[in-house]
Amino acid sequence: MHIILVSDRLATTKTVSLTPKVILSLGAGFMVLVLLAAMAFSWLTVHFRLPLVQDLVLAAQRQENQKTQEFMRENLNVMAGRLGEMQAQLLHLDSMGERLSVLAGMKPADKGQLLPVAKGGGQGGPLLPTSLRDTSIKSSDELHRELDRMAALVDQRVDFMRVLENQLMDQRIKKVLLPTTLPIQGAGIGSGFGVRSDPIAGVNAMHEGVDFSAEVGTPVVSAAGGVVVEGSMHPQYGNLIEIDHGNGFSTRYAHLSKINVRVGQLVKRGQLIAATGNTGRSTGPHLHFEVRFQGVAQNPARFLQQGTQVASRR
Repeated sequence: MHIILVSDRLATTKTVSLTPKVILSLGAGFMVLVLLAAMAFSWLTVHFRLPLVQDLVLAAQRQENQKTQEFMRENLNVMAGRLGEMQAQLLHLDSMGERLSVLAGMKPADKGQLLPVAKGGGQGGPLLPTSLRDTSIKSSDELHRELDRMAALVDQRVDFMRVLENQLMDQRIKKVLLPTTLPIQGAGIGSGFGVRSDPIAGVNAMHEGVDFSAEVGTPVVSAAGGVVVEGSMHPQYGNLIEIDHGNGFSTRYAHLSKINVRVGQLVKRGQLIAATGNTGRSTGPHLHFEVRFQGVAQNPARFLQQGTQVASRR
């Protein structure tokens, strides 16, 4: 590239050649000048606090603060909504807990009474609102604290519900598995539980069950739910059924004429399992019924629904 310079005063011309190297040098110099000018302008702005630049900076800060506030408001709304949901959940748990407490035989007040309660004495502590309607919660920290408190209350109620569940389950298991149903209906008691004069040997001996007098073929039902663990002929008991009810409890049904269940079969309370007979060591048709706990014979009168009637015939 060539540039011709003309001078009117001297009436002469001068030619200047611009090579690529010269153009690059001029461009680099221009960029350096622009950068230096920008740095100088920035220094002057900060040093002399030029109003225009300060306004631009403040406007940017206000915009950023506005975005931050909008974000915080959205988060506060979300936390407030979550707090409301937790309060509703807590009310639901309290209502359910009171109903289950009655079923479990516990007082509703017991759910918070884990330690002895003293009358009188000093009380105190920080005031924490129970709901957003009680106190205006304005800050994120306050909402976080309230959420933590509500979460702790919900956990406490859930723990209480687990206790109720365990108690109800225990009651249900006991109700289902304890042998409290008469194994035979409409039969009188020929011999009760305890030491007696043996009807065959004529000497005092322990009688580990009760004898129900009944005709051959009278239906025999299970005193509780369980699993059949024995169903065979025994030299003393005759045709014998033994049912394991769990938790260490079992029942025996002896001198049967017919066995209607098999070993390993699950049976329900009141289910037909056999018919009375006169098999084994027996003087006549009857049902010999035993209740055992961990293998030790127990008085069936303590378990049967009509235990008072059984005990009165001993």
